[in-house]
Amino acid sequence: MIPQKPIFSKSTFKSPDLSKLKAVIIDHRTVIYIAQEEDVEKARDKYLARYPNRLIK
Repeated sequence: MIPQKPIFSKSTFKSPDLSKLKAVIIDHRTVIYIAQEEDVEKARDKYLARYPNRLIK
């Protein structure tokens, strides 16, 4: 017989509370969320450094 996989009815993952985070707009379709005390320009530069081929208009 094939053993059954366990059923995960309750997830332990908790979604972050977006009301406690600051939105940073990268382009017209990309928004990232950072902590309130972080710098917006640093976060934007860090994101764009990860994706060097991305065109920003």
